[in-house]
Amino acid sequence: MRLLPALVLSTALPLSAFAAGSDGGGGSTWTNPPKETQTTKSCKGVKVWDEKTGKCVAPKNSSLDTDTLYGAVRELAYAGRYTDAQGVLAAMPDQSDGRVLTYWGFTYRKMGDLDRAVFYYQAAIEANPDNILARSYMGQGFVEEGKTDLAIAQWREINARGGEGTWAEVSLREAIRTGLTYRY
Repeated sequence: MRLLPALVLSTALPLSAFAAGSDGGGGSTWTNPPKETQTTKSCKGVKVWDEKTGKCVAPKNSSLDTDTLYGAVRELAYAGRYTDAQGVLAAMPDQSDGRVLTYWGFTYRKMGDLDRAVFYYQAAIEANPDNILARSYMGQGFVEEGKTDLAIAQWREINARGGEGTWAEVSLREAIRTGLTYRY
């Protein structure tokens, strides 16, 4: 049964043929892993590098903007520091923000708690049904659990919502085809 979806997906364009867009739903920000900064080089625990002060600071008590904190979450998660990434997420002012919900899901998935991850992915999708990144990450979690049919359903939703060719679509398609998922 898995052969047919893999065959259908393998006929699509190769992964390297896509230049993803720049939106938060799987665009260029997601095309490559995050660059290592002082946050992962120098900061220990739930700390983020503050360029202005030149030191590691607690995200909750800092004047760092949301995008800087979000970048730190992504970098910490990529480094496998999921608990630290969650500490930064907890400091985010808007816990209903789609990016925050998506990354709560991502960190829980990477920590092995797919039920909690799906809860956050679904909340992100409920807030914005066109959140193709949350759909891709949730689909990749389904791939990890061997639930290919559910992953394919998310892949189809991504395509139906205009996400064909984005990092979110291509990475999920490749995960379905190969069984390998992404760390970012």
